[in-house]
Amino acid sequence: MEIRSTTDQDLGAFVDTFHAALGRFPDAADANGGGVWWAATEMDRNLLAVTADGRPVGTAGAHTFELTLPGQVVVPAAGVTSVGVLPTHRRQGVLTAMMRRQLADLRARGEFLSVLLASEAGIYGRFGYGPATYTQRLTVRRHQAAFTAPRARREADAPAGGSVELLRRADCGEIVEQVYDRYRRAQPGALSRPRRWWELGAGQVPIAPTPRYVAVHRDADGTPDGYASYWKDADTLMVDETVAVDDAVFTDLARFLLGHDLVDRVGFRHYPPEHPLRWQLADFNSGELSNHTDWLWVRLLDVPRALTARGWFADGELVLDVDDPFLGEHHRYLLTVRDGKAECVPTDREPDLSLDVRDLGAVYLGGTAPSVLVRAGHIRAHRPGAAVLADALFRAERAPHCLHWF
Repeated sequence: MEIRSTTDQDLGAFVDTFHAALGRFPDAADANGGGVWWAATEMDRNLLAVTADGRPVGTAGAHTFELTLPGQVVVPAAGVTSVGVLPTHRRQGVLTAMMRRQLADLRARGEFLSVLLASEAGIYGRFGYGPATYTQRLTVRRHQAAFTAPRARREADAPAGGSVELLRRADCGEIVEQVYDRYRRAQPGALSRPRRWWELGAGQVPIAPTPRYVAVHRDADGTPDGYASYWKDADTLMVDETVAVDDAVFTDLARFLLGHDLVDRVGFRHYPPEHPLRWQLADFNSGELSNHTDWLWVRLLDVPRALTARGWFADGELVLDVDDPFLGEHHRYLLTVRDGKAECVPTDREPDLSLDVRDLGAVYLGGTAPSVLVRAGHIRAHRPGAAVLADALFRAERAPHCLHWF
């Protein structure tokens, strides 16, 4: 078996092999490897596993993204995608060989982070990925969706003002693109949506040109600063995503959606963890959370570069003993944080925490507290207070969240 890079001529074989691995057929728009689902594929970043007689049996791909880290730091990240092995060749080392080759290629490109969406949570931990962001659905009964006046208000919590304009998806592509880009640069865990995705209509709505209504929020000066993409499904208004530059804009969009006639419920997909909307409703229980799941998984390829890249919100010092069994690496680092910046250097000092690289990926964006993984038996704390300090160090300015599907 050989793991080789693909060229543009391999697109059809790549698409067919991946679909066969999933037990599915390409839809009509994807025939012969075309269509919006594959328009954003970067063939120079994809891999094929082929047998000795040249038959493709496995696929793995990657997109070129930017990831926003705590502290509003934007860095390159490889978005791993289209990973599959034909049923005839599973449990024969094909997936392991592809993932090992892919990580080597990413390092050779100088990349220090890779991310993915896990179709099955049990697969990717063994390759060093940890769940770093989470998402859920909030379904609100519209007739019980009255808002309550806040008992305490800061200036920053004042109503957003401005207006909401209703547009068709086909008529607001540039607006949606610009608002999303502004949002993702300030949101830890958010991924970029490259320009070519919007131009080609790749991926899912609101990038794809699928018909949707889009409620666009504009500030008092008329500048777009939020949107919600939605459609009606039976008696429920389904919201693909709500993107807003701050909580006040999100609230204005939620008010608009919850005021829609002829629906019983409004379902907010990708509702952010720790978002305050439920607390703004007069009846807290009028909103029901469901479909809570992992979303973005993170893999550190260069621990010192990754830890020094993000912003920090507490000072302190930790010795991290990091095991990377998939790559056969084991290192100990002294992490020193002062005034929002970190230094990470090799050390022989006794460790404060011992952890797998997948657990470091899980806590990296601040979405998983290190103390939770200590309690779960994943991370070992070697001294009292180490987990508490790690919680303080690794927290983000707000819960990380990712909307992008890839």
